[in-house]
Amino acid sequence: MSKVNTFLEEKVMPVAAKIAEQRHLQALRDGIILAMPLIIIGSVFLILANLPFQGYLDYLTEHPKLKASLLYPYRGTFEIMALVATFGIAYRLAESYKVDPLASGAISLAAYFVGTPFVSYVIGQTPEGVDIVETAYQTALFTSKGLFVGMVIAVLCTEIYRKILQKNIVITLPDGVPPAVAKSFTALIPGFFAIVVVWVLRLLVENFGDFGSLHNIVTVLLQEPLTRVGTSFLGTIFIFFLITLLWTTGLHGASIVGAVMTPVWLTLTNENAISFGAGEPVKHIVTDQFNDIIFIGGSGTTLGLVFAMLFFAKSQQMKQLGRLSIGPGIFNINEPITFGMPIVLNPLMIVPFILTPIVSVIIAYVSMDIGLVAKPIGIVPPWTMPPIIQGYLITGSISGAILQLVIIVLSFIIYFPFFRIWDKQKAEEENSLVNTEKA
Repeated sequence: MSKVNTFLEEKVMPVAAKIAEQRHLQALRDGIILAMPLIIIGSVFLILANLPFQGYLDYLTEHPKLKASLLYPYRGTFEIMALVATFGIAYRLAESYKVDPLASGAISLAAYFVGTPFVSYVIGQTPEGVDIVETAYQTALFTSKGLFVGMVIAVLCTEIYRKILQKNIVITLPDGVPPAVAKSFTALIPGFFAIVVVWVLRLLVENFGDFGSLHNIVTVLLQEPLTRVGTSFLGTIFIFFLITLLWTTGLHGASIVGAVMTPVWLTLTNENAISFGAGEPVKHIVTDQFNDIIFIGGSGTTLGLVFAMLFFAKSQQMKQLGRLSIGPGIFNINEPITFGMPIVLNPLMIVPFILTPIVSVIIAYVSMDIGLVAKPIGIVPPWTMPPIIQGYLITGSISGAILQLVIIVLSFIIYFPFFRIWDKQKAEEENSLVNTEKA
């Protein structure tokens, strides 16, 4: 066991810690989180527009304007995901560099529009029969479809902005000018260069090569490979293994891995939501909510372990920890167990902590793939939503609730033998301490 601890401490922790501290990954993670409350709000109205009661659905079908009005908040939240994330990522990255985050966010958002292609459509004809053509942005690219482009532009523009600031290539106004005005002029030259760079990139991509737009080139080179690898059966198993492995060293595995994978998962979440809202079958198994289905009780799928503590512990330490952990565990918070048991750097408990989510992923993925369990429908309940209810909302089906119940039972079965060994050790330590005090 000491060899396992040594390996984790000397080999895994230093590399993982460096990744966790990388400012660009932190900015991606924190910037995208800015969009999450909006997505949850939109999900509420997506649920209201698709409640699984036939009489209610028939009524909405007879009154299409009512259904459309219920979807207004959904469209106003889900369909600006890329814009919000672009601003948020640029803001957080600039904040880490200690330069003006508002200016960086605004510049990056403007640059996103500069790099986004237009679509032309005929709105009518003149009396002479000439088509009247109007040009507009492809608003579909403001949704999760444009998330990766937004990430790239936010990072690129913020780096240009802060480097020009650091070289002091700015317009400086006299001391008597109000600070807000002075700041806006300070951002003028860096903002100009950032926007010009994106403009030139757009012209190069549109006029040379076969990609056609910045969005296409980012999709082909970045988004599609990540999606294919990260959401395949084996790729999903590896992702969950990596999340739990990082947690065993005391690092927030979900945040570190999520910095890379959340844009992929959110894109697929949005695609499933669009299909569900249109009454079409959803396509994707692995979305951002697939994690919530698996990580019942928190990373490591530890709710079954909490039940083992609560009902079968012999040591006072484990009994008390079970009582303290059941409340947070029901709401998918497991730091009391992760650091209190502990699971972190505990070779015995690391085994079920990694194994349980992997087995759960295999069961969930296969059951959804063969149609035994409904796939996630794009609704995003809060991650603290208690299991069973959460599974039903994520899949829109009782099969999702049953799947989570199966995973809870499975987690109990896998954790129990390891827990009994650990609990026995703690009970012996307590008895030894009591005997020592008596002596």
